[in-house]
Amino acid sequence: MSTPPAGRYGPAPTGRTVAWRRAGLAVLVLAALGVLAWVGIHTLRDPVQWRDVGYHVNGATSIDVTFDVTKSPSASATCHVHALSQTFAEVGVLDVPVGPGTTSTQRLTVTLPTSERAVTGTVVSCRVG
Repeated sequence: MSTPPAGRYGPAPTGRTVAWRRAGLAVLVLAALGVLAWVGIHTLRDPVQWRDVGYHVNGATSIDVTFDVTKSPSASATCHVHALSQTFAEVGVLDVPVGPGTTSTQRLTVTLPTSERAVTGTVVSCRVG
């Protein structure tokens, strides 16, 4: 077997080079664990889900929006509901409190006053607390 030409593959790694590589790998592993922990905490912190069920336009002044909220029965939540016009302008908005219930899923219907005729109503977000 022949030996490779001198200098072809660069200098052999020294103890210092190996130490830097290990330190870099350790930093990457710790950063990845930190990201996973952050995602896990934020996922568990706000355990509320919602689903739009429907809406009914009452004319130029209001719209009824029906939606389901799923959360812990003992928790309270607030849902941000809005109504949009034909040009996608927000013409009505309401923060709806959702109190504790006997089941994990509650169906709510709210009436949003609107500044002009709305063509849709939907839940933008919900948060516990």
